[in-house]
Amino acid sequence: MSRPRTRAEYLARLVPPSVAGLDRRSLLAGAAGSTALLGTGLLAGCGSDSGGSGAKTVSLGSNQSDPKPKEVIAKVMDGFRTSSGLEVAVNTVDHNTFQENINNYLQGKPDDVFMWFAGYRMRFFAARGLAGDLSDVWGRLSGMSDAFRKASTGDDGKQYFVPSSYYPWAVFYRKSVWQQNGYQVPKTLDDLTALAGEMKKDGLTPIAFADKDGWPAMGTFDILNLRINGYQFHIDLMAGKESWTSDKVKKVFDTWRGLLPLHQPDSLGRTWQEAAQSLQQKKSGMYLLGLFVGQQFDGADLADLDFFTFPEIDPAIGAKALDAPIDGYMMARKPKQEANARKLLEYVGSKAAADITVKSDPSTLVANSEADTSGYSALQKKAAELVGSATEIAQFLDRDTRPDFASTVIIPALQQFIKDPKDIDGLTSSIENQKKSIFTD
Repeated sequence: MSRPRTRAEYLARLVPPSVAGLDRRSLLAGAAGSTALLGTGLLAGCGSDSGGSGAKTVSLGSNQSDPKPKEVIAKVMDGFRTSSGLEVAVNTVDHNTFQENINNYLQGKPDDVFMWFAGYRMRFFAARGLAGDLSDVWGRLSGMSDAFRKASTGDDGKQYFVPSSYYPWAVFYRKSVWQQNGYQVPKTLDDLTALAGEMKKDGLTPIAFADKDGWPAMGTFDILNLRINGYQFHIDLMAGKESWTSDKVKKVFDTWRGLLPLHQPDSLGRTWQEAAQSLQQKKSGMYLLGLFVGQQFDGADLADLDFFTFPEIDPAIGAKALDAPIDGYMMARKPKQEANARKLLEYVGSKAAADITVKSDPSTLVANSEADTSGYSALQKKAAELVGSATEIAQFLDRDTRPDFASTVIIPALQQFIKDPKDIDGLTSSIENQKKSIFTD
């Protein structure tokens, strides 16, 4: 999956309309000029009559509108047609429109199957009865780990999601730059800080950084909180069960404040692609991002890309937890072609579908462990090993908490912190006060 290209697109992906009674027009004011023109009927219209009424059809609502992901989905659907004899009506809608209208879409006449995300945003719709129970599909799947089953399970213990791919977050670097300068992978935060100092002396920006679109800084907060306070505290904080004014959270921001001078300056005016280019051009030494960073590299440059997991901060907690968001498929609550929808969902979770994805997309990993991964690049193989060795896997901040909290509170708070990191007490108090009003409604 590709990350959003603009702040408007990010916000549109993040917050379903009507969540917690928020007015999306005011929420997206100033950023939604391009989305408002698209209207709420566009997505709903896509699913209204899709797939026809014949017994040999099934419809799919896809948010994979970027060229490469769209191409991959087309190949997977071709594989399904060949194996099942069923026709798939793929309704591809740009990310912005799909995510902005997902709530209205699911309450209207949605496609039989639709693409979505694991974590909170899956459970959100399952709990509201807007998604179909896929427990029987899971009973026929093989090659799916217990971790993927857990990530696909709703609050009621039933499965509502079929994982297809995932991608870990890590610290990426260029092997040639490190070999040339004799850099070593840091094992602790002190090692990382010392390494950054060496990079500065060598004329490099130690850590590439961008947050123009609001979401990248979430990855930094996530990993620092996971390393300092552990997985359970992080998940409880995201769920509104822990206080943002606690000393534990303040320590995260204080640690981050100490690292900010090592980051690329003026990050609020830079996209993740531009930051990735600084790594590609050998102007930066490291970059904390998802595996999709590889989209900005090709050929020899891509082969030169490597990564390490963010180092240990507290020996008692270690460095085994990480962010590894999962993408996949869900079923409408009342699909027009339910039997065919279940067949499609079983297929997209299969080895056959995973094999097609492996051959077609070098910037992601497939969920099915039975897939032929001999076609993985060295980078993909290492990424799969990293996720496989993780003791806990988070879904990324905006997938582990309420969508409205992530968009209306966390994005501006983290950007304010980056702009002026001095007032941590004021920042955390503001987050906590807003959290209380959102999580209690």
